[in-house]
Amino acid sequence: MEVVKKPKEMQTKAEEWRKSGLRIAFVPTMGYFHEGHLSLMREGKKRGDVLVVSIFVNPLQFGPSEDYARYPRDLQRDLQLAQKEGVDVVFAPEVEDMYGLNFQTFVEVTELQKPLCGEKRPGHFKGVATVVAKLFNIVKPHVAIFGLKDYQQYLIIKKMVEDLNMDIEIVGMPTVREKDGLAASSRNAYLNSEERKAALCLFKGLSEAKKAFLAGEKDANRLLKIARSVIESEPLVRLEYLELRDPDDLRPLEGEVERGLIALAAWVGNTRLIDNMLLGEDYRAEDHAEG
Repeated sequence: MEVVKKPKEMQTKAEEWRKSGLRIAFVPTMGYFHEGHLSLMREGKKRGDVLVVSIFVNPLQFGPSEDYARYPRDLQRDLQLAQKEGVDVVFAPEVEDMYGLNFQTFVEVTELQKPLCGEKRPGHFKGVATVVAKLFNIVKPHVAIFGLKDYQQYLIIKKMVEDLNMDIEIVGMPTVREKDGLAASSRNAYLNSEERKAALCLFKGLSEAKKAFLAGEKDANRLLKIARSVIESEPLVRLEYLELRDPDDLRPLEGEVERGLIALAAWVGNTRLIDNMLLGEDYRAEDHAEG
């Protein structure tokens, strides 16, 4: 496994692979790997001849009062885990190599970035779309794999690729959870034991709503009320939002629903976590791939 730091070196390597007829699979990450990241790498191994994983904590997607400085980082640990998964190249650039002096070009997906996390974290998805566009230009992948825990991010990247005619297949993979149901996240490292236990109410609330949906409850407000009652019973957890949205375009859903995305963000102590659950459709990889 190689570690590449410079964008130009990564571009040159990717161009050589393409000229050789090799299919490049790509998993962009901010590092501090957990099982969710590793599952994306395993999918990448299936879908490409060579697998590139990027590790870059992107300052553009953090607000001034957010956790950029303390975001967990452990490059050596990540490299060991990537090597075990058969990654061919880890691209780990420095901030100054990604954003040089007087950087002034940005990418925005204007409507999809507005609701949910976009409303609470202004500028976040502008930073995400910009860095992913740059990474796509550097790594030159044929296919890129994203986790559906960050569902809004996944939709935004799909739309960016579609709108800008990028010749890249975007694959979404289901949320990986701990044995007790908590969605895998690098930010779980912030939780103390009491907060970790309290955070389970997020999965429980979503699960109760899905259980009611499968039992025949289709009213959007009642489904949200079921999830909310579970989550708000936990004193250490403060909901930031809990909404039922269309899985394709994130428009709000009301009344009777046949399918939907129930999505949330919540503060557990000083840690912000997100989670979601699809209602009315089972996960199939082909439903979450576009190219």
